[in-house]
Amino acid sequence: MCGFSTCISLHPPAHDGDQCCNTESTTASESPVGSLASSLQASVDIINHRGPDASGVWISENEKVGLAHCRLSINDLSPAGHQPLHTDNDQIHAVVNGEIYDYDRLRSECEISHGYNFQSDSDSELVLALYQIHGAPHFLTHLRGEFAFVLYDNRPGGERVIAGRDRYGIKPLVYTHVDSKLLVASEAKAFLPLGWQPRWDVRAIAGAGWMFDDRTLFRGVKKVLPGHYLDITEENGVQQVKYWDAEYEDKRKPETRSIDEMVSGVRERLVESVRLRLRADVPVGIYLSGGIDSSAIAGIVTDLARKENVKIGNEQATRVTCFSVAFPETSGYDESSIAERTADWLGVKTIKKTITEDTLAADFAEAVFHCEHHHFDLNFVAKFALSTLPQEHGVKVVLTGEGADEHFAGYPYFPAEFLRESDEALPESTLSQNRELREKMFHAVEGEMKGIWRHIGATAYEDKPAPASVAGVGATAMSDNLLAWHPAATLFSPWLLDQQGDYDCRATVLDSYPIDVQAKMRSRWHPLHTSMYMWNKNSLANVLLSCLGDRTEMAHSVEARTPFLDHHLTEYVNRLPPSVKLRYAAESENGELGPTWTSSSMALQSLNEKWILRQAVRPYITDELYKRKKHPFLAPTKWAMGGPLHQMFQDLLTEKSVNELGFVNFETIKQAMDIAWGEVADPKAFRLLVYCGAWVTLGQRFGVATAGPSDWE
Repeated sequence: MCGFSTCISLHPPAHDGDQCCNTESTTASESPVGSLASSLQASVDIINHRGPDASGVWISENEKVGLAHCRLSINDLSPAGHQPLHTDNDQIHAVVNGEIYDYDRLRSECEISHGYNFQSDSDSELVLALYQIHGAPHFLTHLRGEFAFVLYDNRPGGERVIAGRDRYGIKPLVYTHVDSKLLVASEAKAFLPLGWQPRWDVRAIAGAGWMFDDRTLFRGVKKVLPGHYLDITEENGVQQVKYWDAEYEDKRKPETRSIDEMVSGVRERLVESVRLRLRADVPVGIYLSGGIDSSAIAGIVTDLARKENVKIGNEQATRVTCFSVAFPETSGYDESSIAERTADWLGVKTIKKTITEDTLAADFAEAVFHCEHHHFDLNFVAKFALSTLPQEHGVKVVLTGEGADEHFAGYPYFPAEFLRESDEALPESTLSQNRELREKMFHAVEGEMKGIWRHIGATAYEDKPAPASVAGVGATAMSDNLLAWHPAATLFSPWLLDQQGDYDCRATVLDSYPIDVQAKMRSRWHPLHTSMYMWNKNSLANVLLSCLGDRTEMAHSVEARTPFLDHHLTEYVNRLPPSVKLRYAAESENGELGPTWTSSSMALQSLNEKWILRQAVRPYITDELYKRKKHPFLAPTKWAMGGPLHQMFQDLLTEKSVNELGFVNFETIKQAMDIAWGEVADPKAFRLLVYCGAWVTLGQRFGVATAGPSDWE
């Protein structure tokens, strides 16, 4: 994994250049080329946490394109793997962040079948090779993994720049305009040395657009959407093009497959995904929680190492190193004990980090700075702290369990949509045959879910009439769940609420999906699959894979790999019937409830989430995990008055600092500060402090101008 920053002139420069340049041979005082080189070097220096091992800058002969890169060496540790990368004819150039898997097969195919001459052993060079061979957009279909890149094609026939992002948005890619230049980088902070002057995008913040579409918290800074690329030419300007999207089983024409066939299909693809992600020239570890997802990965890795002698990174070992996080046992959020029991059962080594209130208070600001957006929970600060462990123990690569809940229906807001319609793909299932039971459970689950939201301090939209949607009632209902972590309107300044009027944020959610996708939601997909698509396009890509993924991991130069987000696996799982992802059980075998579930959640507990995954990974996990209910990774919300967090937020959220934001109502923060602490703390009030604390931190660290009514335009 790495970081990069690029500058692309959308119009010819005012002077002629005579050569391409590198920072080694050009200084800022020599020429405008040198000035750009110096600025780009400063840009990647800001994000060198993404790649502390090497850096480089290249500028095109005509000075229209500048590419800068900072490297975290994973595959091909030699200088040949340094970037920017170039083809042997010096006509195509690229900076790449991420990992391209199935490297050996793809490289052999490029060399033998197409005569491509590789300049290194780095997997990143496959981006150049496949582009030269197949062109755009076809080369993207061959890329398997998590990646973001900028590629410059200067072959005869017209210049072209392509900036692409992986299918699920595992790797970040943002862009903005400064004068006549397009800036594209791994993180927005990289724009600061290139003339960017940040302002708040108050529409995206108050209307939730940053969570659901291509906007960010910053005005004019946009994300390249997952499964998309920017196609940049002088003739057509900047166009965002979709090259991949998720598809689900057609509920009108379901396939007929046996349960055994589906279980084997999931197992084979998951094991292959894990196997591919063990290839590295450095040590590889695992983030191990108390859940089935990361535990299954640990079990598969252990099995591959012991039975097939598969190397774990650069090591021929039978034990993988696992890293776990622990909260205080009294909090109700600690899963470290079950993680330790899993590790003992597998015979693997575990290294644990205990997250205390002092840890969360000390790391809050730095974690926010790296994430570049607010979040509803302090779990991202815990993930930030956890990611110090691999770095401290010389492990650059970790495998993680992200993506399993999204594709196997693991979250508690999926069951209502599962119950909304019968599953015609499995007509013999209990709920398909018993409509009365299914409808009774549907209404019970809806009520139970609203109770859970209130219990943990989320924003409920149940008091608002649902907006009309061509995507159907299921999509409208799911938008309420997606917006549960959007701040309540009372947090925003009166002028902003006046500008927003009676706007319903659910329109932001529904409008983020193209018309053809909305048509599939309405008539082709089962409501469960509609809800999963919505979650994956919104919260997964824009929140979880950022503040609980790339940003907090790469803050410590740690590359995380996500086997559950391998598109060969997910495309197969998406085509499976809803009733093998969630399965009805009249008597639940689940034990302890954890901090999210309540004893009244009987209908929710009667549905076994991730059922097909449990069967597929049964050989690799303990009985305890096989039967255990999903426990979301959340941080405690109740902390003592006068403690480190209380003091930190009091120091951070002063009247002056909050008012300098320009879009937050300080009275709301003042009231929240009074009721967010102690045994009877209001979790909703605490989350308001977390939101605002992030904005104040970003405003101060980025030097964001105070927002006002003109920022609404």
